[in-house]
Amino acid sequence: MVPAESPASDESLVEAALAGDDEAFSELARRHKSRVFGLASRFTRNAADLEDICQEVFVQAFFKLRQFRGDSPFQHWVLRIATYKCYDYLRRSRRSPPAISIDALLASGHEPSALENPAPDPDLEKLHAALAELSPKERLVITLLEIEDHSLKEVVDLTGWTLANVKVRAFRARNTLRKLIEKMK
Repeated sequence: MVPAESPASDESLVEAALAGDDEAFSELARRHKSRVFGLASRFTRNAADLEDICQEVFVQAFFKLRQFRGDSPFQHWVLRIATYKCYDYLRRSRRSPPAISIDALLASGHEPSALENPAPDPDLEKLHAALAELSPKERLVITLLEIEDHSLKEVVDLTGWTLANVKVRAFRARNTLRKLIEKMK
């Protein structure tokens, strides 16, 4: 009986990918796909946009792999790329109105019943509406701090902003969010 190989570390997979082993990068993508997907899903409910963001993250990671210095874990590096891609998505989506998926409407073929879609929580709807009104930077900092539950230092590392900048943006974003929610009452 042949003993099972121990899984390769991210560092050894990065080295192999840099040496031209495409399967090594595929393994890195498989390992970190769920975390990137989880982060990106906080920024969009649209499945096509979510898939695009995640794909863009790993395409950029592949082409910029030589820039990975290894002074932090690979997961942290790829999540930083994901944070920038999510921020880019927020900026783009504020410029253009959300598209309605005609394919999804045609595929359903009928009106959804109350059993298929239970009544949404009005407070949650207000929160989502208020979040959509925030600027991309405000939404990014609120999402990372409050929804993703990252520490201030982690937000500094993910965004590249200074600690003071993160604190100020978070303070202003919370105030804006509070005012938007109060206006909806």
